[in-house]
Amino acid sequence: MPSNRFTAFALTIVVAAVATLSFAQDITITPDPALAALSPEEMVAKRQAIMKEDGGILKGAGGLSGADAVAAADHLITNFSNLTVLFPEGSAVGDSEALPAIWENNAEFQAILVSAVTAATAMKAAAEAGDATAYMAAIKGVGGTCGQCHQTFRHKS
Repeated sequence: MPSNRFTAFALTIVVAAVATLSFAQDITITPDPALAALSPEEMVAKRQAIMKEDGGILKGAGGLSGADAVAAADHLITNFSNLTVLFPEGSAVGDSEALPAIWENNAEFQAILVSAVTAATAMKAAAEAGDATAYMAAIKGVGGTCGQCHQTFRHKS
């Protein structure tokens, strides 16, 4: 069971992310509240699983349309929202590739995750509108946020 300090930090991150989004139009970050109760080891496993899943979604997203494209974007929105609470201080344990820069520059890190949610939301809107050009551009936008985060905040193995 995580310590009260660990849980309090995770909840602070949720509040900060939601507050940040109050300025973004039609963007909502709603992480799963159960994630705050995970141990640091479980958080590492969960965030690694999410990132692998997101990579798979992005690789196949260009071939999707209609309801499948909307569902893919929805899944990315959920995953990026959940990532906002899966990096509390003290969670760089085990085989985590998270760099200390995440906690040293947490506002920048969280802003990238907000950008990812924003890009995935644009992807969803384009898919709903049937706008293939905007949809493909949004996929690139999502991928760009992944690359930006990995360049700055992930240990290069």
